[in-house]
Amino acid sequence: MNPSHDLDAVALNFSPNDLLLLNLALALIMYGVALDLRVEDFKYLIKNPKAFFLGVFAQFLLLPALTLLLVYIMRPPASVSLGMFLVAACPGGNVSNFLSNLAKGNTALSVSLTGFSTIGSIFLTPINFALWAGFYSPTRELLREISLDISEVFLTVSLILGIPLVLGILTRNFYPQLADRAKKILQPLSILIFAAFVVVAFMGNLDIFLEYISVIFLWVLAHNAVALSAGFFTGFFGKLPFPDIKTLSIETGIQNSGLGLVLIFTYFDGLGGMAIITALWGIWHLISGMALALSLKNIK
Repeated sequence: MNPSHDLDAVALNFSPNDLLLLNLALALIMYGVALDLRVEDFKYLIKNPKAFFLGVFAQFLLLPALTLLLVYIMRPPASVSLGMFLVAACPGGNVSNFLSNLAKGNTALSVSLTGFSTIGSIFLTPINFALWAGFYSPTRELLREISLDISEVFLTVSLILGIPLVLGILTRNFYPQLADRAKKILQPLSILIFAAFVVVAFMGNLDIFLEYISVIFLWVLAHNAVALSAGFFTGFFGKLPFPDIKTLSIETGIQNSGLGLVLIFTYFDGLGGMAIITALWGIWHLISGMALALSLKNIK
């Protein structure tokens, strides 16, 4: 029997203390991201609207739509499909700015898009997730069984992303020297904390991951390739400069899987298919994003 059929019934072991640690780690990551945000970054968007709107289009509309198409083609289990819709609804990941800079992309555009998508995700992530998951009958039925209250998701995303972002932006704009010192410590530290958390979560559920990872990885590989391609070809057909194309590809292909995991363990009781594909995405997109950045850095 295909082991993927059992994924909908699998739940990962995850304690309330683990969830609290994950929430704190994600809040710290978001605060560190916001320490790089200046008012000038949002003025940049006004001066360069084409690249900005194409980035928003690729992130919040094209990627979820292509995810729906991919789900119809690959037909993964309902819980895995739900995880794919959730990943597609999340904002850009916190390492996208570093990777965009490494690729010699448009770093100012990357920072601006990350800031906007993270702030916008307070509203757009719950709406996009419910909307696109509702278009596919297996995930629609699963959501109905779980009785997910979208208003509670709004509240959780607001607390985890909104408050740290506001505090980080205020720190950057009123205490710039403190922000410069803090980000040198917090940004690498928060990423290490999150990486350590993912490793601990893997080890605590090692038997489950080993059983399903060979099946799940193909879905992650395909989904991430679609995400990176969505950003790249949006910029290409939008006739953007190549540094902007690099940035759109990375911004669309690097998703905030940490937020996805928080929502999964808060509202879906660690539903196996959702949790495994989201956690594995969080690892793989760093590898694929780094490979893409290094391969594009010398192309102008």
